[in-house]
Amino acid sequence: MHPHTRGRSKGVVVRALLGNAAGCAVVEVATGEKWAMEPVAPEGLFEVFIPKRPKVFRYQLRTQTHTGELRQFSDPYAFLPTLGPQDLYLFNEGNEHRAYDKLGAHLRTLDGVPGVAFAVWAPAARQVSLVGNFNHWDGRYHPMRPLGSSGVWELFVPGLEEGQLYKYAIRDTHDHVRLKTDPYGTYFEGPPNNASIVYDTAKFKWNDAAWLEQRRAQAGRLDRPISIYEVHLGSWRRKPEDAGRPLSYREIAPLLTAYVREMGFTHVEFMPLAEHPFTGSWGYQVTGFFAPTHRYGTPEEFAWLIDQLHQAGIGVILDWVPAHFPRDSFALAEFDGTHLYEHADPRLGAHMDWGTLIFNYGRNEVRCFLAANALAWLERYHIDGLRVDAVASMLYLDYSRKEGQWIPNRHGGRENLEAIEFLKQVNGLVHHYHPGAVMIAEESTSFPGVSKPTAEGGLGFDFKWNMGWMHDTLKYFAREPIHRKWHHSDLTFGMLYQYAENFVTVFSHDEVVHGKGSMLFKMGAWHIPEKAANLRALYAHMWAYPGKKLLFMGGEFAQSHEWKHDGSLDWHLCEYPDHEGVRLLVRDLNRLYTSEPVLSANDLNPQGFRWISCQDAGAGVIAYLRSDPFENTFFVTIAHLSGATRAYRIGVPRRGLWHEVINTNSQYYGGTGAGNDGGREAEAVPYDSYEQSIAVTLPPLTTVIFKWSGS
Repeated sequence: MHPHTRGRSKGVVVRALLGNAAGCAVVEVATGEKWAMEPVAPEGLFEVFIPKRPKVFRYQLRTQTHTGELRQFSDPYAFLPTLGPQDLYLFNEGNEHRAYDKLGAHLRTLDGVPGVAFAVWAPAARQVSLVGNFNHWDGRYHPMRPLGSSGVWELFVPGLEEGQLYKYAIRDTHDHVRLKTDPYGTYFEGPPNNASIVYDTAKFKWNDAAWLEQRRAQAGRLDRPISIYEVHLGSWRRKPEDAGRPLSYREIAPLLTAYVREMGFTHVEFMPLAEHPFTGSWGYQVTGFFAPTHRYGTPEEFAWLIDQLHQAGIGVILDWVPAHFPRDSFALAEFDGTHLYEHADPRLGAHMDWGTLIFNYGRNEVRCFLAANALAWLERYHIDGLRVDAVASMLYLDYSRKEGQWIPNRHGGRENLEAIEFLKQVNGLVHHYHPGAVMIAEESTSFPGVSKPTAEGGLGFDFKWNMGWMHDTLKYFAREPIHRKWHHSDLTFGMLYQYAENFVTVFSHDEVVHGKGSMLFKMGAWHIPEKAANLRALYAHMWAYPGKKLLFMGGEFAQSHEWKHDGSLDWHLCEYPDHEGVRLLVRDLNRLYTSEPVLSANDLNPQGFRWISCQDAGAGVIAYLRSDPFENTFFVTIAHLSGATRAYRIGVPRRGLWHEVINTNSQYYGGTGAGNDGGREAEAVPYDSYEQSIAVTLPPLTTVIFKWSGS
């Protein structure tokens, strides 16, 4: 409805495009007065001029189909825009932190009329139309309105409900129309159609208030127990009686919760669960950044999974992928006919390793999209932290590029200044809006200050994966014991930089794919029992060593083959001692780690670690001390990684009984049982710069952990 003048008569004109309508009328809501509309085009275009009504008024349309069916409804174009100038200003400025509540599809009630408000950013489009199963996917029926120079197109469609499928038909400057899914969509149908689905993400009733309060109380306390179980949800466990299909969010929730609680992990980290069209990408090529994948259920069922874990006292970390996105034609790539979300120059915008596109972090609206995406996962689904994927590829303009394939920054350097500022921004926003949530970087270089606060010149992450320790340690353990003495520094070098960052010590999914072998088969031995002994020794060393912990699923019970995303873990292996023993050890290591502040509350404290012996390469022994700042509690870890049994002496800082709390050679864990009879009394024999020492038995390929029990 628009004010209109015909001849000398002032009034209003109403036009409507209606499919399958034999007739149409305008009905004033307040009075019920009705004006018949005239058909002006055979496609269903109707018009009426109403004289002597100089101002627009609330109205509805009443149609009659060719079969005589009557319907009265509100006109989408009778409503004012649902976004105001302030919303648009902040979005274009890059500071609309709740852009996920403004753009996308949202159930709204305007002037008492329920419906769905749609908004999409497409600044270079000539026209944007909303299409869906409610208008036969015909772009003529719901053209959207451009909101000034903001680049945002908007439309409220009354009468639409949750569950409607939709896309945007975007006409570019060359009159080419491309169908695009909603960048801010909250739910999607599966391939090949991949349509966005209207969904109310706020309807779930949460029961985790106690957990969230505890999380807030821990804000800023980085030195707390964090032991993470990394999970690919689709292959953790499957349903063999139903063609081996993956478990749904609801099916997996009680099983995973009970298992993680039994194993003593403090957190679950899910590999990406944002919508992705190709299962084989493991979730790292995202097309629906705001939507839990449809593969395992609805967004409400995803929330139920998180709620169950929280009620059991288990935190949830989600892999988040702001480094790149795929080239799928229905998603972000060339969204409005231009390189909107990505760089136009392939030297900046094309990812060399994965064939994907790199976000343009210098564009305000793109930064707004990504920052809002991070916040949306924490706000809508109570996620406790994000593990940011491929941070190194974001930090460096020459990442995986040869000379001539990249463009230096404005200072002539290789750092991606815009990406660095974005990472600082998003880390700051997460900590501001969600105190206690953690941000973890997968960063494989020596970029300085990744886990330092932004106020100190850092990137603002809480933690960083310790890729160097992982690489060196696995390289050492992959060698046969007889050759290890020549590579002893692989075990000790990591301590030189251990406290340069807040590290998470990791064995992630990346270590058990692409021909690298499983954790068990990485071990340098010929027979399964020896490989299992190596793995047990490695895990005990890992849990005793400073740093938070992360282990990929299957590694905890010594999965034999490499991880397969389209199959289940081999849970039947737990029937065998070599595998079940590793699982029991990991469970006990978690219990020790989480119950002893010396191990868990001093991960980041350099005063809490001291080498006792780090030079005995011939014996294949390293020994180190973990203590609290007041030196009231002590743990001594001795890793013996050669193939012979040794009688060994180790210096200790206190006299009295040193209780053997972990022996990876215990029969309980699948070993031979040889050890130290539960403990050793310190003797007044000076050794390793201490005035007293203990004489211990070191079985082959064994790590033992002693705790000082006093005099």
